[in-house]
Amino acid sequence: MIDRIQALLDEGVRNKVYPGAVWAVGDSTGILASGATGVLDPDEPEHRMRLDTVFDAASLTKILAVWSSIGALWEDGRLDLDARLGSYWPDVTEYDLGQVTARQLLTHTAGVPLRAQLKNQYGTDHAAIRRGVLREPLHRPPGEAVEYTDRAALILGFLAEHLSGMPLDQLATERTWRPLGMNTTRFGPLPAELAARSAPTELDQDTDTHLKGVAHDFSARLLGGVCGIAGAFTVVDDLAAFLRHMLAPATAASSAAGLGADWTTQSLTILTGGLESARGLFWYPAPATSQADNVWVHYGFTGTGMWISPAVNRWAVLLTNKLYYARDRQPLGNVRSAFRELIFSSAYLHI
Repeated sequence: MIDRIQALLDEGVRNKVYPGAVWAVGDSTGILASGATGVLDPDEPEHRMRLDTVFDAASLTKILAVWSSIGALWEDGRLDLDARLGSYWPDVTEYDLGQVTARQLLTHTAGVPLRAQLKNQYGTDHAAIRRGVLREPLHRPPGEAVEYTDRAALILGFLAEHLSGMPLDQLATERTWRPLGMNTTRFGPLPAELAARSAPTELDQDTDTHLKGVAHDFSARLLGGVCGIAGAFTVVDDLAAFLRHMLAPATAASSAAGLGADWTTQSLTILTGGLESARGLFWYPAPATSQADNVWVHYGFTGTGMWISPAVNRWAVLLTNKLYYARDRQPLGNVRSAFRELIFSSAYLHI
């Protein structure tokens, strides 16, 4: 299986789907196999992708920082997923958002606007942006439809800050990243040492250079780097620690980090009834195939992705900087599908 994974990802480099990639597969005990291919930057081919390459996690931030922090607060008994936000959050009591629940935000059924749209909507002041987001009218009645929106994670990040009394980056670090030994994971902008070994992403038209060590997502940059939508940077070993604890959720460390057994189980369960598309709590089921099913996934726009299946005690991570080349999702989508097939196919479960 390892040779086939390497061949698949090597082909992606040759076809310019991404400059390089780092991958790992494991179970509740840790990493079973891993590898790297390609380069950080095609203009600097001497800098190869390595297992310690730092990646802009993009939307994986929603899982690493927001989902885990909300889970920790729920584990503490400080959050009722089914209570209307307005019943305990004064900032939204008088506004549409007050009738929404945390569960609806986590399942993308809250009816909030479809995009965060921070760039020109609320100005550049952090307090004004937060106020504008929380007071924005709903797009549709809660519970009516599943509609993916970055705004759900942004709001939940603000909620986690309200309930914990600390900034999201501090909450995620203290409750999840540090206890699990995720010592590299942090919000950007990155310090020079970490930025030097980070994978560059999209070309910044203002500077004519590729973003490196700075969040690709504009909303994250606008909010100073810390944002529920995006902004975290991570490495494959840290994601391995996170996913390993999701597969061993009964431990004290997992529960303290917001990855407890009840939280993980309900998060990896379809909670949207007959609505399309099916969702758990921020996680969603990967398309079932004849070779791999019961797999849950979350992706990041920069080219990151992670999969988990408690049913077969397996997780996988694929980190790329595909955004260096283009925004087109299909080429990487094909690689991701083939990668998932190799990792979770019953023929390859014994590495």
